[in-house]
Amino acid sequence: MPASSTQQQSASVTSAPLESAHNTLTVPVYWLGHSNQDVYLYREFLPSSAASDPIQSALNLMTEGNPLDPDFFTPWKKPSKLGASISGSSLITVDISSDAFTKDVDAGIAQRAIAELVYTASAAAANAGLIDKNENPQVSILVDGHTDYMAFGKIKLDKPLTRDLTLLAPVWIIDPQQDVRSTSPVTVNGRAVSADGQVQWQVNSIAGDDSRTTVSSGSTPVSGAPGQIGLFHFKLSLNPGTYEVRVWEKNDAKPSQQMAVDNKKFTVK
Repeated sequence: MPASSTQQQSASVTSAPLESAHNTLTVPVYWLGHSNQDVYLYREFLPSSAASDPIQSALNLMTEGNPLDPDFFTPWKKPSKLGASISGSSLITVDISSDAFTKDVDAGIAQRAIAELVYTASAAAANAGLIDKNENPQVSILVDGHTDYMAFGKIKLDKPLTRDLTLLAPVWIIDPQQDVRSTSPVTVNGRAVSADGQVQWQVNSIAGDDSRTTVSSGSTPVSGAPGQIGLFHFKLSLNPGTYEVRVWEKNDAKPSQQMAVDNKKFTVK
């Protein structure tokens, strides 16, 4: 899968914080999604039982659940066996059965699917406070208890893996999540890699026939240095109704073009 210009820019990213301890009734799950001409990783927090193992719960959702956002997808299938354990402060071992791997994906999607598992397992462990967030976690993937499996027929699982930072989406909205119900004002939070230190945004009102009318727009700064992962946030005062928020990076060469768009639909009560 060829790298897009956005991916080439994202390759300068050198660090991304691990998830912090969060609500134990939800677990972080990563999915794949299209951005420009490429595919990247996006994260959602999904409900989970507090009594269940957080890593296994997150991986179960990744392999047999559905993303909230219909723009996201996963090539994984439901495994007949799945287990996870932690050694020391930062080594996570996932043992998954071979029936979880589909056979009809190209090398690019295979690479991203493995990264999806690495991100989900390490995020769930960090979210539950099970690993040292100051260390770079490693994930060792066993298949039916063995190493050296050729995942998706494309990638040999012969060593522990770390997060591939170049595969994170260049722009993604963390809150609100897809189809949530909220009260005004609505706070929009997200992460982005921006060349000029800001992202553009637009809010559309959605009518019953699914037509959209722009009600607000603007730009907001991204924390951190250009070319590095940073945070953005802004607040929206909205009347009751259904809305779509869109966030993107501006293309200086073509100002009307929206690059690396992420969008979420939500309802204001």
